[in-house]
Amino acid sequence: MPKMKTKSSAKKRFRVRPGGTVKRGHAFKRHILTKKTTKNKRQLRGITSVHETNMGSMAQMLPNCGL
Repeated sequence: MPKMKTKSSAKKRFRVRPGGTVKRGHAFKRHILTKKTTKNKRQLRGITSVHETNMGSMAQMLPNCGL
């Protein structure tokens, strides 16, 4: 039986924490920043967790991470 491969795009964008949650960066922070407010850009800093409703697709993209 062939090995299950990890999605290369997912392993670059997500990290699995020891508690089983997945951390991710915010979207909408890369370009066209001049029309976004300072408050909006400030709130997009840092990292956040993937919502529990999306953990099924995360388990498919990262099969060897124990999700």
